[in-house]
Amino acid sequence: MSTYLVAEDVPAEPAGRRFAALIGRAPILRIPGAHNGLAALQAKRAGFEALYLSGAAISASMGLPDLGILTVEDVCFFIRQVSRATGLPVLVDGDTGYGEALNVMHMVRAFEDAGAAAVHIEDQLLPKKCGHLNDKKLAAPEDMAAKIAAARRARRHLYIIARTDAAASEGLDGAVARARRYLDAGADAIFPEALTTEEMFREFARRVPAPLLANMTEFGRTPYFSAEQFAALGFSMVIWPVSSLRIAARAQERLYSVIAREGGPRSLIGEMQTRQELYETISYADYEALDASIVKTVLP
Repeated sequence: MSTYLVAEDVPAEPAGRRFAALIGRAPILRIPGAHNGLAALQAKRAGFEALYLSGAAISASMGLPDLGILTVEDVCFFIRQVSRATGLPVLVDGDTGYGEALNVMHMVRAFEDAGAAAVHIEDQLLPKKCGHLNDKKLAAPEDMAAKIAAARRARRHLYIIARTDAAASEGLDGAVARARRYLDAGADAIFPEALTTEEMFREFARRVPAPLLANMTEFGRTPYFSAEQFAALGFSMVIWPVSSLRIAARAQERLYSVIAREGGPRSLIGEMQTRQELYETISYADYEALDASIVKTVLP
């Protein structure tokens, strides 16, 4: 039985500990973005052991820009989908922590309760921007360190990653200094956002002795590197945050265009997931069998 409704299918080990155990087990932990429960199931079927929930992907799927508009409860809705559907540890984009230290503590507990395994918190000021855009405003290092310390104090098992966007405005030296301060405050790992050259990645890894997360987003400031290349540069984890949403959005855009132009989607049927394939992905038969077994038990 593969449904989340059956108790024996729920992992006993807390998600944060399962996430931490994956780091270092292979040359690099590959963490694809999954913008909803169905995408998460598809990623799991492809063999991935951890998933990423992007604030940009959540915002876009809600028809909103990634400008810090989301609430903690908005994100928890998506965490519950992805973690419940797959049982895999999920790394979640925590933006700026939704406020100051007390707000960060609330976020940590809410994310844990929703099923998150890890969170990254960034050192931008609101309204925050995608890390690969210009004119980002940064919090003072001491204020960000206070948020990390608060997250560490509140967490039961959540793995805490401190993201710094300082490379663009303070250079590599500034990003390294901030990273070290955040590690001293209690971060488990560091996420240096929007590095622009292979040498920057290599030098950052040399100067910051901690697990490091790389972001391989499309159409950003970072050149394309494979997971293996990031591993060789000294990084422990890599995310592809919005790839699943971009692919799905382009396919949907084409679908609606074809329906508007041709009066129906018949010409695209060969590109669609079949009913059988969908039902297999969402374990339709397992849920049906579970329902039948419960009815038999209750009504002899």
